[in-house]
Amino acid sequence: MDKAEFFITPGYGELLNQRLGYSQAVKVGNRVEISGQGGWTDDLQFPDKLVDEIELAFKNVERVLAAAGATWEHVIEVMSYHVGGFPPETNETFARLFRQYMPNRGPIWTEVGVAALGDPHMRVEIRVTAIIE
Repeated sequence: MDKAEFFITPGYGELLNQRLGYSQAVKVGNRVEISGQGGWTDDLQFPDKLVDEIELAFKNVERVLAAAGATWEHVIEVMSYHVGGFPPETNETFARLFRQYMPNRGPIWTEVGVAALGDPHMRVEIRVTAIIE
């Protein structure tokens, strides 16, 4: 059986590990699971615009995947969590970024509306599963 390897992203991942005691990703064999990533900066600040927050969340997913030796091209599943409903720019931005980060295939995707996320300023959180082929 493969041993689990845990990863902490430099910057905000280190801060969250110190504050809350969790890792940003785990790799078992060729499978990578990441914790939900928000559209935050390294000092856990959030942009004013929803589109900017979604774009930053995608970049943060990319950072966590890289720490575990994966890329968006390895992603097979996306779960996104949303506070405040689904204004048109939400799906438009996700679709654009899926095509940008994964031009060769689309992942399976589930969107879930929630009342709140881990920080009161968060409007979106993205969790992915990747298989390194």
